[in-house]
Amino acid sequence: MVMAAAEGRRGDAEAELNLPPGFRFHPTDEELVADYLCARAAGRAPPVPIIAELDLYRFDPWELPERALFGAREWYFFTPRDRKYPNGSRPSRAAGGGYWKATGADRPVARAGRTLGIKKALVFYHGRPAAGVKTDWIMHEYRLAGAAAKRDGASLRLDDWVLCRLYNKKNQWEKMQRQRQEEEEAAAKAAASQSTSWGETRTPESDVDNGPFPELDSLPEFQGMGTTNAAILPKEEVRELGNDDWLMGISLDDLQGPGSLMLPWDDSYAASFLSPVAAMKMEQDVSPFFF
Repeated sequence: MVMAAAEGRRGDAEAELNLPPGFRFHPTDEELVADYLCARAAGRAPPVPIIAELDLYRFDPWELPERALFGAREWYFFTPRDRKYPNGSRPSRAAGGGYWKATGADRPVARAGRTLGIKKALVFYHGRPAAGVKTDWIMHEYRLAGAAAKRDGASLRLDDWVLCRLYNKKNQWEKMQRQRQEEEEAAAKAAASQSTSWGETRTPESDVDNGPFPELDSLPEFQGMGTTNAAILPKEEVRELGNDDWLMGISLDDLQGPGSLMLPWDDSYAASFLSPVAAMKMEQDVSPFFF
């Protein structure tokens, strides 16, 4: 949402300027130097406070539109300049992750036949000098003609203010920002849609039925059992329900004869089906016949 934040700041700045409807800021070179740069250098208020003040050489050019007070394809800044060498008059052109390189010849800017300033065109190269990659970012730098370089001892400050106009030759920045905004909006819509669909398909815990299953009553295996939990009990509880009465009336022939349902008494597997009380009773009844 970087672009949205930048647009919000720019909108606030424009509202504070109280500009008339349909206002467009397209000053000529003469107007920039005579009406804005001369006023700023003399400490006077410009016709309208529409040009931001910052150290332009601390940033890459594509970071600057977000710091401008006004503009969609061109952005204006007041910026100081530093020396490249302590005892020289050449400005330092290093900026952000690259440097600005002069191109073409300097042009005088005059009013009423009097030269007021000098216009210099520069191109931004990304990377280190001699290996930098040329970009489409162009800057027009306006400085006052005949301005004496400052001498502040060990200070590297060359002059306090120059006026710069920045733009992208192919308007790629505007296209990139529009594309990024569209991508951010699409991502936000996709996230909102996914959140909504998840909320609709998820079954609330309150809707889960934890009661009995009446459908089981129609199965033969469960008919007659009812819906009580007494139909399915652990082995220990089943044994206690009978109270060992099922042993009454069983003879020794039934236990040892052919086709009997029980195995010989010394089989541990058969004994495991009897409760302790039934086992003791059966041992007392059977032992006289084996000893």
